[in-house]
Amino acid sequence: MSIEQHNPPHPGEFLLSVYIEPFKLVPNKIAKEHLKVSPSTFHRLLKQQSDVTPEMALKLSRVFGRSPESWLLMQDNYNLSRAKKEICLDKYQPIAFGC
Repeated sequence: MSIEQHNPPHPGEFLLSVYIEPFKLVPNKIAKEHLKVSPSTFHRLLKQQSDVTPEMALKLSRVFGRSPESWLLMQDNYNLSRAKKEICLDKYQPIAFGC
């Protein structure tokens, strides 16, 4: 049984609210010294302008904790929630399997 979140957060929003803001972390320093990515790459993630990739999930896992799978799942939940709001499935019919 899965539990569906009403408005799952984007990983960037989560990073800001759980780590960056409460601990007064400097995003440029996190990007360069800890994640080994350009500051613009990390800023795009924080601004919800880019998605967590498998490579970034591994880096976030090492730097902030949580499993890489949890970072990817957070991204997938966010993407699916957005798609459900944008896509109307009324014209799609299920396949009738059986005899």
